[in-house]
Amino acid sequence: MVKIAPSILAADFTKLGREVESIRSADLLHFDVMDGVFVPNISFGFPVIRAVRAVTALPLDVHLMITRPIRYVERFIERGADIVTLHLEADEPNRVREALVRIRALGKKAGLSLKPATPVSALEPYLELLDNILIMAVEPGFGGQSFLPETPDRVARAAALIRRAGTACDIEVDGGVNRRTAALCRDAGATVLVAGSDVFRADDRAAEIQLLRG
Repeated sequence: MVKIAPSILAADFTKLGREVESIRSADLLHFDVMDGVFVPNISFGFPVIRAVRAVTALPLDVHLMITRPIRYVERFIERGADIVTLHLEADEPNRVREALVRIRALGKKAGLSLKPATPVSALEPYLELLDNILIMAVEPGFGGQSFLPETPDRVARAAALIRRAGTACDIEVDGGVNRRTAALCRDAGATVLVAGSDVFRADDRAAEIQLLRG
C-alpha cells in the first residue's frame, strides 16, 4: 500500500492546527517550499514548518523548490523536517551531492526531485545517497495544475533505476494526484503520493486518503 502525503499548501492557513488534525490518518505531511527564484512563486518557510512540527507526530516531508538549497538544509532539519528533498536542477552537481550527504549525516532522509523535462537517468550519479525520488507530475511552482500524461512512464523508469542499483528508495509523485491518476502512479511503481486539493477539498478527508492509497 502506498503512503499518502497531503500537501499543506492546499490547507486553510487561518486554521492550520485543525487542518493538520483533520489529516492525521495520512502517512506524511508534505511542504512545498518556494523561493520565487527557482520557481515563480513564494510559499512559506521555517516558521510554518516549526509550527506544524509542534502539533503533529507525522513525518514532515519538505520539498525545497529553492536555489542553492545546501544553504538551508540544516535549518529545515532543525525546524522539524524528517525528509528533505531538493531539486537536481537547483545547484551544481557537487553542491547537490554535498547537500544530500549533509542531510543523511544529520540522521534524516534525503531526496532528489526532477522537473518534468529532466531525464530520469540524471538521477543515476546520486542513487546511493537517496532515500526518496520525487517525480514532478506538473511544472513546479503552482498548485492546481493538470497531471502530465508522461508521468507514469517516468515513475516506471525511476523504479527500474532503483532495481538495477539494488538500493532502497521511495518514489514519490507530486502534482495533479487524484483517484484516477493515483492508480496510474501506483501501477507504475510509486510508493508515495502527494495530494493537495484532492484531500483538502474532500468532505471526508480520511476516506479520501484511504481511497488514494488503493
